[in-house]
Amino acid sequence: MQSVTELLSWLEATRLAEFIRESEWAFPAVESVHVIALALVIGTISIVDLRLLGLASTNRVYSELAKQVLPWTWGAFALAATSGTFMFISQPQTYLGNLAFRIKFALMFVAGVNMLVFQLITGRDASKWDRDAAAPLAGRIAATLSLVFWIAIVFFGRRIGFTTMPV
Repeated sequence: MQSVTELLSWLEATRLAEFIRESEWAFPAVESVHVIALALVIGTISIVDLRLLGLASTNRVYSELAKQVLPWTWGAFALAATSGTFMFISQPQTYLGNLAFRIKFALMFVAGVNMLVFQLITGRDASKWDRDAAAPLAGRIAATLSLVFWIAIVFFGRRIGFTTMPV
């Protein structure tokens, strides 16, 4: 555990972390980028999930919709991860000690596993059902779980701001 503490202390002492933490505008700017990127991530994921559930875009072929939307998801996710990393390094020990932060990351892991399972199992046979109004039961379950996980990620992410005291 000592090495983790040392790593977090080192991160917090970097020039970039000090700049983000001490600047009047850096943290709010990074946080704004993070929120916008997350809105794009969740919005694009919701488009795909709602299609899988048969609640939206049912006139579109699932595989074509996913091919058009998911690159935006991944680009926005990369931006959210980068901006989130910048926010984290400004106070790594504080964030890591925050329960809401740890829950958010656990949920992101579970959401990733859900997506991976969908892609490797249900999504592999998409050509058999992608013109149907809704995905098979396994796809609808994956979409429902995805929506629940991402709503919870937003909830706990927002909670971080209310439970972390600025330095």
